[in-house]
Amino acid sequence: MKLAILSDTHGLLRPEVLEYLKTADVIFHGGDINKQCIVDALQQYAPLYIVRGNNDKEWAEQLPHDLTVQIEGWKIFMVHNRKEIENLPEDADIVIFGHSHKYFEQVIDGRLWLNPGSCGKRRFGQEISLAVLTVDGKDYQVRKILLSE
Repeated sequence: MKLAILSDTHGLLRPEVLEYLKTADVIFHGGDINKQCIVDALQQYAPLYIVRGNNDKEWAEQLPHDLTVQIEGWKIFMVHNRKEIENLPEDADIVIFGHSHKYFEQVIDGRLWLNPGSCGKRRFGQEISLAVLTVDGKDYQVRKILLSE
């Protein structure tokens, strides 16, 4: 199963990102979406899991601060800001987060920590990126996707 992992779009859904959504089975968005129209657009491609970011204001009050999803035998936890983790399940296999706009991928104590970076407006001089996570019952594979301007 192929998961498109996005974060920090800040109201911009780049055409290059849409190409990766076309082949995704599921989409995760780690917050700072900024506009309902982005959510509506993402839902046209695949089932969508999203959390509220610090820039998601009144329109996003119903969005969860964090969530946990089971996919292909993997327990995935998602929150916008890694520093605001409150209820990380002890048995979570993968943690998805955003906020910093900086790609991060590391296995710590047997758990994958993944920040896809920002695929929205360029900020803080960071590269523009997303991740594609392929999972099955036994293994996972992460692919970092760098986008041009």
